[in-house]
Amino acid sequence: MTVTTDPGATSGALLSVERLSKHYGGLAAVDDLSFAVRDGEVFGIAGPNGAGKTTLFDTISGLAKATGGRVVFDGGEIQEESTHAICHLGVARTFQIPAVLPEHTVLGNVAVGSYFGRRNRVPGIRFDGETIDRAHEAIAFVGLAAKARAVAGPLSLFEKKRLMIASAVATAPRLLMLDEPVGGLNPTEVDTVLELVRNVRETGVTVLLIEHVMRALMSISDRVMVMNHGRLLFEGTPADVQRHEEVIQVYLGTAAQEERHA
Repeated sequence: MTVTTDPGATSGALLSVERLSKHYGGLAAVDDLSFAVRDGEVFGIAGPNGAGKTTLFDTISGLAKATGGRVVFDGGEIQEESTHAICHLGVARTFQIPAVLPEHTVLGNVAVGSYFGRRNRVPGIRFDGETIDRAHEAIAFVGLAAKARAVAGPLSLFEKKRLMIASAVATAPRLLMLDEPVGGLNPTEVDTVLELVRNVRETGVTVLLIEHVMRALMSISDRVMVMNHGRLLFEGTPADVQRHEEVIQVYLGTAAQEERHA
């Protein structure tokens, strides 16, 4: 079942994914997938475990090379570029499992993003004042200013998720890709992260996010894409999703359906 409610979705697109595939042997983790993300919107991606969502993120960000198709960012193809080159173009991402430098401070983690995020640098030299200033701004933006000197390893999941967002924001991205930013958080923490995502968008950054928490996905996204077995099953607004009970029940699970009605 494929539903595309907006044929003009590619108009004003910052990111276009065109017939993208990523195969691992005989497994098509992403299979002939096409969609576009408009400049300035929040575009949500949902689907069951194994649907290919994180592989899609890996392919867009350069961690995995596409088997076929194109990824076009700001008018230029990027599917053959390296991860650091894609980051330098203005694409930043976070991960489902928090990826931090555990023995470094919060400030040190974010300074790495600030320093290496927009151009090639020589490792091993001291961070300059501009780099540190940008890092402090990003830390304050996510509400971790009081933890700037804390070592990252012992931080809570909630703090580590915000730390990853700060490190990504410090690269000054045009597109921020968030992989399950509220997964594992309690309702109060979920609301805090959703407000943070809204604030990111208010700065002019386009947001592409994967999320299993339906309340979060529906409240934050302008449009939603549902994937299964690497393919597009549904694309439309959150209101469109709510009109398709079969999509919710079959592809997102009965628990998601119950959560949506809660």
